[in-house]
Amino acid sequence: MEADLSWARLARAVTRCRQCPRLVAHREAVAREKRRQYRDQTYWGRPVTGFGDRRARLLVVGLAPAAHGGNRTGRVFTGDRSGDWLYAALHAAGFASQPTATHRDDGLVLHDAYVTAAARCAPPDNKPLPEEFEACRPFLLRELALLAELRVVVALGGLALQNFLRAWAAAGHALPTPRPRFAHAAESPLAGGRTLLCSYHPSQQNTFTGRLTRPMLEGVFARAAALIAEA
Repeated sequence: MEADLSWARLARAVTRCRQCPRLVAHREAVAREKRRQYRDQTYWGRPVTGFGDRRARLLVVGLAPAAHGGNRTGRVFTGDRSGDWLYAALHAAGFASQPTATHRDDGLVLHDAYVTAAARCAPPDNKPLPEEFEACRPFLLRELALLAELRVVVALGGLALQNFLRAWAAAGHALPTPRPRFAHAAESPLAGGRTLLCSYHPSQQNTFTGRLTRPMLEGVFARAAALIAEA
């Protein structure tokens, strides 16, 4: 019961946040103007919480909600191409009940996985500023504290990696030596027998160019599943 209250308090704190004027203005402008194909929909237009199993052993950290994805649907990595790739890979590895994520009520359930982002509002040009990441960091810290069963973290992209490591250190954990550097499928030990994995972000910039393929992304989550099974 206390854990449920803590999660509920966190969700309220996230969705009511207005700390960053630039992000507030952008997310609300996008929600008013909308994209042509979504004109008949009501956009969420607020910060987006994490999503998934509260007893998860896998944590996935992305960058930020997409302007017409999470900022529209109200669920992280939902309703955009990046989410199509992410949840398909999670489904292939047994972490998701279905391979698609279209809206908050689509029936998607995550098993042993929790998905979040380093920044909680859709940023202009998909680029949060350093001070905006910093303003969001307490939310990630609270998620780390609540995810008591955590065994594996997957960082999607270099900025997600950097911001996860800052949060990990702020939570009082020693960082690996040498400090992890981003590379696709890179693997580093974390305190307490946990493991950090990296993947290219499933953005269209990476998937359209072939920098990230579906087998590459699925391989990262297959490795996460294997590490969890070994724990």
